Amino acid sequence: MAPATIISSSSPFFSPSLGNVFSATNSRAGAVGFLGFAPKFQAPNPLTATSISLSTARKTSRSLLQVRSVAAPVEDVAEFDDMVSGTQRKYYMLGGKGGVGKTSCAASLAVKFANSGHPTLVVSTDPAHSLSDSFAQDLTGGTLVQVEGPDYPLFALELNPEKAREEFRTASKQNGGTGVKDFMEDMGLGMLVEQLGELKLGELLDTPPPGLDEAIAISKVIQFLESEEYNMFTRIVFDTAPTGHTLRLLSLPDFLDASIGKILKLKQKITSATSAIKSVFGKEEKRPDAADKLEKLRERMIKVRELFRDVDSTEFVIVTIPTVMAVSESSRLRASLEKENVPVKRLIVNQLLPPSVSDCKFCAMRRKDQARALDMIQDDPELSTLRLIKAPLVDVEIRGVPALKFIGDIIWK
Repeated sequence: MAPATIISSSSPFFSPSLGNVFSATNSRAGAVGFLGFAPKFQAPNPLTATSISLSTARKTSRSLLQVRSVAAPVEDVAEFDDMVSGTQRKYYMLGGKGGVGKTSCAASLAVKFANSGHPTLVVSTDPAHSLSDSFAQDLTGGTLVQVEGPDYPLFALELNPEKAREEFRTASKQNGGTGVKDFMEDMGLGMLVEQLGELKLGELLDTPPPGLDEAIAISKVIQFLESEEYNMFTRIVFDTAPTGHTLRLLSLPDFLDASIGKILKLKQKITSATSAIKSVFGKEEKRPDAADKLEKLRERMIKVRELFRDVDSTEFVIVTIPTVMAVSESSRLRASLEKENVPVKRLIVNQLLPPSVSDCKFCAMRRKDQARALDMIQDDPELSTLRLIKAPLVDVEIRGVPALKFIGDIIWK
């Protein structure tokens, strides 16, 4: 199909960079854009550091999709130029209430970064992944998969909790014993393990603990910090789980740091006592390395905690919709993030309707509700200090790279 002809370059949603695949015209409903739809389905392609390609060859769209924005253009600017040009701030976390469009916003930001010349990775830490749906491409499997469509390298990763649970069960039963037993014997608590065994608690203790999804996400963040495989990425975007999961993720490093510290103190006391007993009987002490491993893990937790709180390298973006309930939850989220010292600068209000002189009763009521929610934001002490970004409601699903580019050019200006 031949490229669409540009009708009006004065349209509020016209973008010169989309000249071949996008046309826009003013209308009462908003702007109409013709966009190349998602690339053909590709099976996941596990990649290693040596196989990641930095090719910058431009890709063209294969078919056309019509997208209509039903929101008026907005003047709010996300200062995307600063987000692109900065060299230190590498990590962007998008979070908020479930169902507000976090995945679309995160995916559109990742596409925008990639098209601006940054090799980018977008990671879903939500157990109920939707990145595959957003990109219209199979990204499952827990491995790096290259996204087709952007001008520059864009990779996606959906963390696989079930795979990690299986690895946990496998690791916990190595060497013919349970992971808990091995750990506690290393700690010098073998006798206690036997007593637990008599109480039939071994199976319970080997069950993956609550919060494992967040622990998996933390382990990946550690890899981002330490593994050469991820050094090529200059931007990493996190599509986080709904509010509760995200707060557990951000507070987990503190919890583990404190817990490991208590375990190490207990280990030190036990080691001192057993050393004194063994010295009486003239037996040499065989020092296990469990304490060293715990200390190393503790150091990693401190690194992750510092990363989450580093204003220069990390930013948390709150995504909400213009309803009283969503704004109230966003306010509580901001307060919790501030308590955790996580830097927040921007608030995206998604799915906004424009004002209209001629409207149905339903739309008019929705606009009143949205106006009330926006007033709440302006009056809220937690949210009013954030840079407000207004994102429009569109009349089709934002699915596929071209559609994500379309919405990203509106949000991230």
